[in-house]
Amino acid sequence: MSFAEIVAATQNFNRKLLIGKGGFGKVYKGTLKNGMKVAVKRYDSSHGQGIPEFQTEVIVLSKIRHRHLVSLVGYCSVGAEMILVYELLEKGTLRDHLYNWKDNSKSSFMQSELSWKQRLEICVGTAKGLHYLHTVSDGGIIHRDVKSTNILLDEYYVAKVADFGLSQSGPSDLDHFSLGIKGSFGYFDPEYFKTCQLTHKSDVYSFGVVLLEVLCARPPIINSSQREEINLAEWGLFWQKKGKLEKIIDPSLVGHINPPSLRKFGEIVEKCLKLEGAERPTMLDVCWDLEYALELQQTVVHREPHEDSITDSLSAMVLPVA
Repeated sequence: MSFAEIVAATQNFNRKLLIGKGGFGKVYKGTLKNGMKVAVKRYDSSHGQGIPEFQTEVIVLSKIRHRHLVSLVGYCSVGAEMILVYELLEKGTLRDHLYNWKDNSKSSFMQSELSWKQRLEICVGTAKGLHYLHTVSDGGIIHRDVKSTNILLDEYYVAKVADFGLSQSGPSDLDHFSLGIKGSFGYFDPEYFKTCQLTHKSDVYSFGVVLLEVLCARPPIINSSQREEINLAEWGLFWQKKGKLEKIIDPSLVGHINPPSLRKFGEIVEKCLKLEGAERPTMLDVCWDLEYALELQQTVVHREPHEDSITDSLSAMVLPVA
């Protein structure tokens, strides 16, 4: 794709068309000559990433195609310019639809419009995309930066995994070591951080953090006077192991989750966040379990008066799907 085409599509990178910023650079909304809406990611040296990430993104997205992975429309590399052009996903990032925090502190109240059913469907779609990535070729591909801002939503809230600049071909055995720890703070697999051993299970851990974001509508790391609340993975596991995960769910979900669905979801989170990668499930296992949690949400659970619910607070949550 020529630089002139991209300049025309973005009205010379008009500030009014700026829709985001990331590790690679700024992202603009654009319109190609054929009327196709696109997202244009333009390299900016001040954002931290560079030529290796650009090359990796082009190579990976040229080899793969899946309903739940973002599609590369084209790219341009001329002089100091490095530009990636993707299909435009109208709804933006998953995080945009979960919470509005600034500097990891709650700046203003935002109630997510996503129902529990929609959130589960988004999680299932993301898991399918990651499973495909992990199995697409011999050894597969490890994303290495799974997070809520790298999960994009189309106009129908279909999830697509994005941003493959840090991805790496998967190991053919367990003796695969990474020369540099890369990823995003709050999502790091502790085993990878400790041993520099990168496997597909590192993505599984990061996805476990995303699952808690979806449930709790808060960032993975926050500024809090209560130390135990700072790290979402630790906070979520604490309540899951006490059997009281409902204590920290997004307030907008209270009264709208079937208890069996929440129980199953909590089990998935706990498995994904195991400290040892060997104990974590594969993304295929996660897909199956999430689909089951979705089925449980869509099933009205009838309880006898003498039956105990998860807690008294959850007894009111046995409702038809929203």
